[in-house]
Amino acid sequence: MAPRLALRSVSLSERRVPFRTPFRFGAVTVSEASQLFVHVEIEVEGKGRSQGASAELMVPKWFNKDPALSADDTVDQLRQSAETARTIYLEQRGFDTAFGLHAACISRQHAACATASIPALAAAFGPAEIDKAILDALLRAEGTSVFEGLQTNLPGLDARLTPDLDAAAIGDFLATRAPSPHIAVRHTIGMVDSVDSVREAAAEGYRYFKIKLGGDPAKDRARLIDIATALDGTDYRATADANEQYVALDDLHALVTALRTDPWLIPLLDRLLYIEQPFARENTWDFSLRDLDTPIAFIIDEADDSYISFPRARALGYRGVSSKSCKGLYKSLLNGARAKLWNAQGGDFFISAEDLTCQAGLAVQQDTALVAFHGLTHAERNGHHYVDGFTNTPPEEVDAFLAAHPDLYEKSGDGVRLAVHDGMLSTRSLFTNGFACAVPPGRIGPQAADNPRIQEYQT
Repeated sequence: MAPRLALRSVSLSERRVPFRTPFRFGAVTVSEASQLFVHVEIEVEGKGRSQGASAELMVPKWFNKDPALSADDTVDQLRQSAETARTIYLEQRGFDTAFGLHAACISRQHAACATASIPALAAAFGPAEIDKAILDALLRAEGTSVFEGLQTNLPGLDARLTPDLDAAAIGDFLATRAPSPHIAVRHTIGMVDSVDSVREAAAEGYRYFKIKLGGDPAKDRARLIDIATALDGTDYRATADANEQYVALDDLHALVTALRTDPWLIPLLDRLLYIEQPFARENTWDFSLRDLDTPIAFIIDEADDSYISFPRARALGYRGVSSKSCKGLYKSLLNGARAKLWNAQGGDFFISAEDLTCQAGLAVQQDTALVAFHGLTHAERNGHHYVDGFTNTPPEEVDAFLAAHPDLYEKSGDGVRLAVHDGMLSTRSLFTNGFACAVPPGRIGPQAADNPRIQEYQT
């Protein structure tokens, strides 16, 4: 039986993260953002108190792309989402499982955020970060890793939020995961990234690429030809991400036709794994991809804002859904259980690993562990090239991560960065007590320096 816990405290703090090169996705270009840190203290029934932490970049104009809002407005919504979730979670005074606490709060969170005109994707951000920190604290209390903890269903996942599943399907999925020992980095080719940068990445050993699209089939075709030409002679695999930029099914059909018939693009088509989120999240449900009559797989990302999104997308011809820890680790896992169940029934469904520039340190480790638990072999990892490693992080915190995870980080120039070798990341040191992090929570984030109570966590 899953252990029960009660949440005793939640603290929030931020650290500014400047990018070393601009990142353009969809209609926005990001040159810096703030990273949210969450520290929690829980009481595990019969075992006493334990602390945990999580971290995530608050990316402007992704969780909410409303043109009437500024980039700062959308980040403020994420802060409000976290503050709202903190209040709602702390109001649950009794003991419950980690997932039970999430399930008891998520509907209230969405309702409260809707009243403040915060959309569902942004509303889920606060609970996603608190859930990760709670799981970290629970795993530390139980003295086990996230991989062992999830395989035995330590959080207590059940089907109350996914009535299309049952306990047997959830338990079977969790128990049969074989975590990946290495993850290939899928190098992102942003809208302002040059073709030369693609060649450089290939020369450095990257073999997986994620190509951002702009929504104009003619311009996207020309850009894809340039990229395919740059990668000619390389044994690579690619995904494409439209970031909601296509506005009509006919435009998407034109792109698909070009991929299938243009002699310059056919080599790319043979290596294309899937196309991500072609339409605006609110318009996703207006178009059936079955009308395209194409073998190309499509997945949802921004449209994945609730527990019913993946089944809805499946009905429209989508075959996959992204896993992002900022959207919720429990939804990611339950979607994985769905894919496994549907495939056993003769389907061909999958989970993909995407990110929003997970930063070196806690954020990238927790998300990579979730990816590895799914058994996935490659993942988008923006932070390794759009951000210069542990930029703007105190040296003592950087040193702690380097010492605790020497397979995952290495000294590079004057700093420390992810250790990507032959395009691969090791997950070996993520097999540690807690949520993929051997550094004590009290040594992570601004709270370590500013809050004496958090300082005590490391002792």
